[in-house]
Amino acid sequence: MTGEWAERRSKGSSIARVLEIIEAVAQAERALSPAELALMLDIPRPSIHRLLQQLQAESYLQLNPRGSVVPGDRLQRIAMGVLYAGRHKALRQSILQRLARETGETCGIAIPDGIDMVYVDRVQCNWPLQIHLPIGSHVPVWCSASGKLYLSSFPRARRQQILRSLPLERLSRNTITDPEALEAALRVIGETGLGVDNEEFIDGMVACSVPIHGPDGRLHACLFVHAPTLRRSLSELEAMAPLLRRAAGELAELLLEASPQDGVRPV
Repeated sequence: MTGEWAERRSKGSSIARVLEIIEAVAQAERALSPAELALMLDIPRPSIHRLLQQLQAESYLQLNPRGSVVPGDRLQRIAMGVLYAGRHKALRQSILQRLARETGETCGIAIPDGIDMVYVDRVQCNWPLQIHLPIGSHVPVWCSASGKLYLSSFPRARRQQILRSLPLERLSRNTITDPEALEAALRVIGETGLGVDNEEFIDGMVACSVPIHGPDGRLHACLFVHAPTLRRSLSELEAMAPLLRRAAGELAELLLEASPQDGVRPV
């Protein structure tokens, strides 16, 4: 493998080395240590440590608790952006449009972005009464259905660390601002796999979400449906979970088709 990478690289080019590091980390089946990356890419250890520090500083890569290299927030956003703007857009839209017809409500896809979730795709319902949250909208993780679902996917110790750092600002009458109460709600969501927003983000709006898993089995995005309480109750949206899960499974298949087929094998 070392020889293959050595043939592909342009020696002496820092940009080529940076891109090779990003490619190797993105394609690896497990987190690689800096030493493994240095050996795989034929980069001197001092150089790889310097480049990794620069990539960490820019949030393209980060170290996990064991000191191995994993994708950072910016790299994950780039990857999701490429997938969601790529050749599967028409099929993805058809899945969302079918779901909107089946539920009679607005549905869409949100991806994590720090302490926010970002709407990257959306299909509006046909009712005159609608809640306007267009593509590109940012919603807080602590009071939105997709954000709470995302938080529930973290191991408990990591999640509690995140909760202690969140502002937990009250945005509506039902926003959960107590970390212990929010942790209890997230445990339930983690067990059911169904994120809920009971007028916690916007007064008069309820929402549900389910995970869209990537090729690595992790939550990569959330599929949501939301509606005004004048038309739907939270329990009515929760009853739509089978429709959401079916659509999420189809969207996950698109991610699998769009992902690289030949990953980097562990050394």
